[in-house]
Amino acid sequence: MSNQDWQGKRVTVAGLGVSGIPAAKVLHGLGAVVTVVNDGDDERSRAQAAELEAQGITVRLGDGATLPESTELIVTTPGWKPDKPLFTAAAEAGVPVWGDVELAWRLRGLDGREPAPWLAVTGTNGKTTTVRMLASILEAAGLRTAAVGNIGVSLLDAVLGDEKYDVLAVELSSYQLHWAPSLRAHSAAVLNLAPDHLDWHGSMEAYVADKGRIYEGNRVACVYNVAEKATEDLVREADVEEGCRAIGFTLAAPGPSQLGVVDGILVDRAFVANRQKQAQELAEVTDVNPPAPHNIANALAAAALARAFGVEPAAVRDGLRAFRPDPHRIEHVADVAGVAYIDDSKATNTHAAEASLAAYDPIVWIAGGLAKGATFDELVTGAAGRLRGVVLIGHDRALIREALARHAPEVPVVDLDRTDTGAMSEAVREAARLARPGDTVLMAPACASMDMFVNYNKRGEAFAAAVRALAAESD
Repeated sequence: MSNQDWQGKRVTVAGLGVSGIPAAKVLHGLGAVVTVVNDGDDERSRAQAAELEAQGITVRLGDGATLPESTELIVTTPGWKPDKPLFTAAAEAGVPVWGDVELAWRLRGLDGREPAPWLAVTGTNGKTTTVRMLASILEAAGLRTAAVGNIGVSLLDAVLGDEKYDVLAVELSSYQLHWAPSLRAHSAAVLNLAPDHLDWHGSMEAYVADKGRIYEGNRVACVYNVAEKATEDLVREADVEEGCRAIGFTLAAPGPSQLGVVDGILVDRAFVANRQKQAQELAEVTDVNPPAPHNIANALAAAALARAFGVEPAAVRDGLRAFRPDPHRIEHVADVAGVAYIDDSKATNTHAAEASLAAYDPIVWIAGGLAKGATFDELVTGAAGRLRGVVLIGHDRALIREALARHAPEVPVVDLDRTDTGAMSEAVREAARLARPGDTVLMAPACASMDMFVNYNKRGEAFAAAVRALAAESD
């Protein structure tokens, strides 16, 4: 679309916040007639509305259900569920609905510059880490790049800002993909699939289908997880450009058109001259930080996307060595009395917790929070043999306690009947009491944090503070 196409176009932006406000400002700047609708009418929303209204943008607070008259397009923030009355009204009126990702995709090249290709990543877990690894690899190759999208950096800023990029590393959530029908990436990866956000999507089938949208129209490579056939099935179902290849990643020795691990070495049998007989060394497992199994899988996915873009092997190694994970992702906090304390507060669902639990043995596990409809039998069954003990916190801790009683009845369990933020300090002390030298105290809650904390970051900070206090006492 050209600038002229937006002049006078009546656009409704659904929702304020980190994506709604930038979208409204960009559309207004293009000459569109913008109305923002928002369910909330609190003090923060009123302050945001005042900022937009000062620029000439209409804002309706407390009314996110009614379609403004003469609306020609809705641009929605990712969190708004598809069954909202606003979208029902839009469908009846024949009004298209885009997300912020779709808007950014459509606005590429608006300034006359050649748009940067997108290397896109989705999955239930590991998206942010993989995208940041990918950006580190691309930077090591001398490319101008940025990690953007669901990672917290606006795609609109990347697409329309003054910085010119050679390529973008793009994290996409299932919410964003649902509202991005025309997205066509250079190459894309689905890391894994596990039940999550089913209240938003309505079913596992709908959730998986939205994840699979990332492969539509791929030009060079569709990267899938060999260990999860469902990701390969999505590749088979995708309508891609002719010549686009299916590239697998595996923690085992790779077959042709795969990346994998051989004797502690990350190797490539996909982007070499003779895939049947050749393998290219990319990096050592010890170059991955931290070298936990699921993080090695993240590194292989990032390497596959980089190699699809033509990055040389040395840049893969250098990029992985330079990468530092974000806080609260299997982060080593301290060793106290011979016990390692690990913060994986980002493990907000069972799939993430399963990966974290698989990386250590023996473990005193701190878990609990908001279950979001999850069940814990499979998680507990898989981890039972590595558990020294368990400390449970949070609103839905009984669900984990019951799973432990069924599948690991011999494991000692401390059930903390409190949901105030101070419970974390008590949880760490109870975990220290259960642990022995050589053990790992792992905070991988398998649940969301909002029953006790603002977000998983605050939960992780509380854990780290409690561990540091414990360490100070033991000095």
